[in-house]
Amino acid sequence: MQMTIYNTAKQRIETINIEITEENSTWFDDCVDSDSVMRITDFEEGLLIEQCNYDYPIWLYDISRDDIGHNRQRAQELLPI
Repeated sequence: MQMTIYNTAKQRIETINIEITEENSTWFDDCVDSDSVMRITDFEEGLLIEQCNYDYPIWLYDISRDDIGHNRQRAQELLPI
């Protein structure tokens, strides 16, 4: 599927092709507020973080779900303010 994301390394919006599966993603069911992390997905040597809002998912390079222990709070801390 195609998805529009914010690429932090290039500081721009771009469209990627990605398959989101149980093997490459961790979902968090409870959205406390619109800024809460909804899903984290390993993608091409980086981590795609999607929040519970209509903002573009954020793509961070050189980090994976394993690096942050599949942890929602640690993913939240990686997001730019």
